[in-house]
Amino acid sequence: MKYFAEIDIMPKKELLDPQGKTVSNNMKNLDISGVDDVRIGKHITMIFDATSEEEANEKVDTACKKLLANMIMENYTFSLKEC
Repeated sequence: MKYFAEIDIMPKKELLDPQGKTVSNNMKNLDISGVDDVRIGKHITMIFDATSEEEANEKVDTACKKLLANMIMENYTFSLKEC
């Protein structure tokens, strides 16, 4: 079966996000007010084969932990659906 995964990787809340801070500060220059905080992360999509939903979950989880996310500085979430 083919599966489609959407993965979101974000910096941990305890850590500073200098890129997000820069964007947040520059919102004022665009006359966009009321923005308290901006956090910038990564959005990844993946299409792959797996024999079951359990195997698909394991593949995505392993990819996130070992390759896509820096587990010291980032958290991840993902969703799966069959293609």
